[in-house]
Amino acid sequence: MPGGPGSEPEGEPTGARPDTDTDTAAVVPEAAPVARRRHRRWPWITLATLVALALLLGGGGAVYVDWTVHRSLPTLDGRLDVPGLEHPVNVLRDGSGIPQIYAEDPHDLFLAEGYVQAQDRFWQMDVQRHITAGRLAELFGAGQVDKDKVVRTLGWYRVAEQEVERAAPQTRANLTAFADGVNAYLGQRQGSELSVEYAILDFVNSGYQPAPWTPADSVSWLKAVAWQLNSTTNYQISRAVLSAKLPAADVDRLYPPYDFTRWDPITGPATAVSTPSPSTPSPSAPAAVPAGAGSAVAGLTEVSAELTRVLGPTGTGIGSNSWVVSGSRTTTGTPMLANDPHLAPSLPGTWYQVGLHCRTPGPSCPYDVSGFTFPGMPGVVIGHNSRIAWGFTALGTADSDLYLEKVQGSQYEYQGQQLPLETHTETIDVADGRPVTLTVRATRHGPLISDVLDTARQAGEQGREPGVPPADGGYAVALRWVALDPGPTIDALFEMDTATDWTSFRAATAHFTAPAQNIVYADVDGNIGYQMPGLVPVRQAGDGSLPVPGWTGDHEWTGFVPTDRLPSSFNPPQGYIVTANNAVVGPDYPYPISPDWGPGYRSQRITDLIARGGKLDAAAMQKIGLDTRNPNAAELTPYLLDAPVAKETSAARDLLRGWDCTQPADSAPAAYFNAVWSHLLDLVFASRLRPVGDPQAYAPGGGGRWFDVVRTMLRNPDDPWWSSPDRPGPHGRDAVLATAMDEAAADLSGRLGENPQHWRWGALHTLTLTNQTLGTGGPGPVKWLLNRGPYEVGGGTDLVDATGWFPLDGYQVDWAPSMRMVVDLGHLDDSRWINLTGESGHTASANYTDQTALWLKGDTLAWPFTGKAVEAAATHHLTLGPPGAR
Repeated sequence: MPGGPGSEPEGEPTGARPDTDTDTAAVVPEAAPVARRRHRRWPWITLATLVALALLLGGGGAVYVDWTVHRSLPTLDGRLDVPGLEHPVNVLRDGSGIPQIYAEDPHDLFLAEGYVQAQDRFWQMDVQRHITAGRLAELFGAGQVDKDKVVRTLGWYRVAEQEVERAAPQTRANLTAFADGVNAYLGQRQGSELSVEYAILDFVNSGYQPAPWTPADSVSWLKAVAWQLNSTTNYQISRAVLSAKLPAADVDRLYPPYDFTRWDPITGPATAVSTPSPSTPSPSAPAAVPAGAGSAVAGLTEVSAELTRVLGPTGTGIGSNSWVVSGSRTTTGTPMLANDPHLAPSLPGTWYQVGLHCRTPGPSCPYDVSGFTFPGMPGVVIGHNSRIAWGFTALGTADSDLYLEKVQGSQYEYQGQQLPLETHTETIDVADGRPVTLTVRATRHGPLISDVLDTARQAGEQGREPGVPPADGGYAVALRWVALDPGPTIDALFEMDTATDWTSFRAATAHFTAPAQNIVYADVDGNIGYQMPGLVPVRQAGDGSLPVPGWTGDHEWTGFVPTDRLPSSFNPPQGYIVTANNAVVGPDYPYPISPDWGPGYRSQRITDLIARGGKLDAAAMQKIGLDTRNPNAAELTPYLLDAPVAKETSAARDLLRGWDCTQPADSAPAAYFNAVWSHLLDLVFASRLRPVGDPQAYAPGGGGRWFDVVRTMLRNPDDPWWSSPDRPGPHGRDAVLATAMDEAAADLSGRLGENPQHWRWGALHTLTLTNQTLGTGGPGPVKWLLNRGPYEVGGGTDLVDATGWFPLDGYQVDWAPSMRMVVDLGHLDDSRWINLTGESGHTASANYTDQTALWLKGDTLAWPFTGKAVEAAATHHLTLGPPGAR
């Protein structure tokens, strides 16, 4: 992918420091209530002044700030004593700071991994465990209490603790060793020695000391990841609210079904799926929307919004890409596998790169694996070992249900009986404030998430529509979600790291319960495969598309799809497998997995690029992931060229003539087309959906689903939706398209200048890497210190190069490929990888965002794996040893 004008071949790209006014949704340490705001303001001003003076004036202030910023940088060479180790461990890092760890046994290997991750990312790890435990207010004050209430009500950390207790003995041993390694590092450093963020935090929360790391701290992040990938809950909320405001036919057109005539499922045409036996339940029909459901769940959008502010946006129209090709299609004659998960950008980045190697791999120490993991989690989540490789994409399975509950006092109704609510009390500690008490209530279906916020409770109380007599107080809303049941997913990850073939790999994925995923596979013996793991509910009624009444007992889960019936594919005849959040199986599959498959635009484009002929090498695999062709533009542009526009718009529209529909950062046609698309969505849909509720929750997201909605409308120039309740002037397809083009041309003339030839998509479509905590809520100089960007990027929503943007908010990137990798199973040392940011979480480190410049250009790093290649690439050599042993 061509880099924008702000990128350079090496080092920090130009424009790397952020605008000090930049603010993105994440964990925001908001201001304290009015009563304490003046008290808290002066430390920020003091720090801002200190940083500004130090950076601008130099002198002693600069020396102090420089010392504060650099003192947290870890030791990368020589020898360090690490309590708990039984034998010396070697840590070799390349120029990108990526560690390859060599140890005698699993205990020392994972203890060293904990120590090394803490060296690089402890602030991020500390914040993440506060997120998943509902303890952000303990760090940042009263502004985080509502977020903590949401997470405490969901109970992520309680479930993680149960999962640790139930984990396999070796898993618990690995988790414990990792925690011991983190704590060994905490025993040697504190405060700003851990990270500069602690020096900044000290101004607003003096005296904070990180608690010891625990195994549950590692496991709990899986819940946050599962929530980010849980699209079902948001779809149920939005469908219910829309159904209360719009005719059913209008709601249906906003959720077009998957078109199996255009896009094959991952596992092949529907006819390839075995038909159900007589005892197999048939797919359930959607449940009817109970009267009052829309108003009952409307306030839950604020619950979702609170988690979005913590974890980043859940995105729309994008997800992840992965594809694997057999040796018949490669230059090496052996398989190759690619993956690029699309996630909300953050700084430090989502992923941590690591290699974990037993010095003598064998039954007692089976680890020889390298890849990407989450900071704070031992092992490797995505990557390869010496025998196999694997990659993930989100599945979007219907693994949750919202139950409307009739609650009276401390009881709720179920099948004509009054049952007691399950309750317990949580205490939320607040930095510089009084503790907050939270009572969590639950029914048989799960926690009452409508209890979390006043607005959500009020929305439930408003669910009193004629025809359905509600319980006193209206409907409460409970969430049943597979990730709230303890499962062995953490076992599965360690088992995948040590799998050696398709059989052992599938056995490992059988323990992967939540979130359900698409997993592609390849091995050194020439095999490729696909496996869907995860718990998929079997429902008495309904398909997971709408909230259901909880009091009748008619919508219970009767079990889960049997593991041996989950979709799978091994060595398919076409010699490749592509997953890009598209349908896994056809409509004749005997179990309903999801009512909301992602459209097949990305999967079809990747398939076309693979199947067009020619042998693929690693560079060609990498190039596929950088493809920026916009399928929506190919569909819509002919209509735009035929619509009448104002004279002053003609030069802008002429950009689209002969355009190949690709969207590199320097493209003028892409800039104009996406501006037209944004204005078109606003004209046609925003005014209709704005009265429904929160514009952020219901406004058109602009991704593949909206491609389909508009594509269907294009065929009918007199469709009644080719008008706007707010804008009665333009009516009919051509008039609306012309108005969108006129407004887009005027918009870009104001933003980018009057000459359309000088417009650039990247000038609009920018990516800012924002520190997930203090980089959002701190003063300008702190943001300058911690954040990077904006960068100009190409791509777009639901393109293969999926740099997602939300039209309601402008053109800036809110989701992006969080990493990219290509694994060459013929010669593992020829594999390639790249992180969106860098390996280090320290702003003063050369590895803070050193991979970003390469990522922007579509380049990757060499990925050494064998001992000889790792040694040749190493620039730092560190020995971790038992104290006193030399």
